[in-house]
Amino acid sequence: MSHVSTLKVHGFHLDLYGHVNNARYLEFLEEARWNFLDDAGSLPWFMAHGYLLVVSRIAIDYLRPAGMGDVLRIETRLAGLERRSGRIAQTIRRADNNKVVVSAEITFAVLHPQQRGALPIEGEIAEHLLRGAATPDHPDHGRPATAHGETAC
Repeated sequence: MSHVSTLKVHGFHLDLYGHVNNARYLEFLEEARWNFLDDAGSLPWFMAHGYLLVVSRIAIDYLRPAGMGDVLRIETRLAGLERRSGRIAQTIRRADNNKVVVSAEITFAVLHPQQRGALPIEGEIAEHLLRGAATPDHPDHGRPATAHGETAC
């Protein structure tokens, strides 16, 4: 199942060519990942335990432009869990025609400041990541993405 966030493109998202700057898409995707964890109820748990979800790789395909006023739907789903990493698949679509604008796969790890290296993704860590995967599809899923860049997930 996918989590869905929506976002309206504003002027400050645009580059000199009048379309969304490629770096802004990374911010849109990050905001949607935060929403994915927060709406599943997992984000407070990770924060309370001092866990850090860090991106180690992003593979992204920019397929078509988005411009001023476009409403974008950002679909986020857990694509897989490995021993010490996970993958999140994300797709950004234009809401008016459902065409894919961006497709991305994010690889992440879970760290803790008092431990060295990536933690095993098992037990409660895996359970809290899987909560997002069990969240049913829902347009906006509670709130829109706001695209104010933050670090993590």
